[in-house]
Amino acid sequence: MKRNRQYGWWLLILLWPVLSMGQSDSSQSRWQWQFYAEGYFSYDFHQPQNNARPSFLYNFDIHQEPHFNLAMGKVAYSGSRFRANLALGTGTYMYANYAPEPDWAKNVFEANAGFRLSKQRDLWLDAGVLPSHIGFESAIGKDNPTLTRSLCAENTPYYETGVRLGYNSPNTKWQLTALYLNGWQHIRRPAGNTSPAFGWQVAYKPNEAVTINSSSFIGNDKPDTARRMRYFHNLYGIFKWGERLTAYAGLDVGWEEATPHGSELNNWLNATAILRWQALKKLALAFRGEYYDDPNGVIIATGTPNGMNTFGWSVNADVQVARKLLWRTEFRSFNSQDAIFVKGSGYATGNNAITTSLAVWF
Repeated sequence: MKRNRQYGWWLLILLWPVLSMGQSDSSQSRWQWQFYAEGYFSYDFHQPQNNARPSFLYNFDIHQEPHFNLAMGKVAYSGSRFRANLALGTGTYMYANYAPEPDWAKNVFEANAGFRLSKQRDLWLDAGVLPSHIGFESAIGKDNPTLTRSLCAENTPYYETGVRLGYNSPNTKWQLTALYLNGWQHIRRPAGNTSPAFGWQVAYKPNEAVTINSSSFIGNDKPDTARRMRYFHNLYGIFKWGERLTAYAGLDVGWEEATPHGSELNNWLNATAILRWQALKKLALAFRGEYYDDPNGVIIATGTPNGMNTFGWSVNADVQVARKLLWRTEFRSFNSQDAIFVKGSGYATGNNAITTSLAVWF
């Protein structure tokens, strides 16, 4: 995706009077106010001349410059029959992911409203800019097991726009969702695209220790004249052993028509595994292994003979400095079949970087 370098720090100044109201106790109120900010510094050992991390990363993507990855303010209303969310953000996450959006939408992190369709059932209809129904990671760093996002999260939608019909079973074990969408991570459909996209999600949580999730997407993400249908499925599981150990395992598989309106399909896949250990009360460690294969450049175009055929691993340490202050440090390594990583003025098959971040919220 194209990077947008228009900084929007004015947003925080405008939001501050509203956010400061959220410091009072609102536990008994239908209104909730939230603020989240995460600053970071990342060092790429290849020292790319343009100070940009690999182009398939959309978080913590600037080398050797301190930045905010995300600074976000949110107001939410939750009633018995109606709910709504509005969140505005800035930072390098917003610049990277929202670059294709119109100017009025570049700071819209979330904007949606919903209505409960049944008094007896937990059945809701929501519309607007929604969090993605795909994957176990989000743009809010503190909620993720690792500092940086996995390749599966970076190259699937973080947000989506459309209508969502969601149902939670009375025993809270099942969550069923159907979506009518504007496309693959779009607030506004791509120019020349009039075709809708669809998504669905089935999540099963038999107990507090196990979560199994299946999410899918089908649609065209290009102008109608160059239509190529995309079919995608994400499967993941989260497994907890006691209070200290949590394992995450995910598999993505996708297909897209090789030519407009064609019958042949190009495919890609991703596998991710993360093990997180709460070593001490305020110290957690995590190890991640991942593999991404996109030989035809459907999602990640490299322009090389074997395309994106890359293994990666990372290790990170998290220190809970205070109840709402988190310091994280991570070493991350990639190794690819082709020389796809910028190294000085040339290219290399591997890439190593270290990133540290400090997140605060209230």
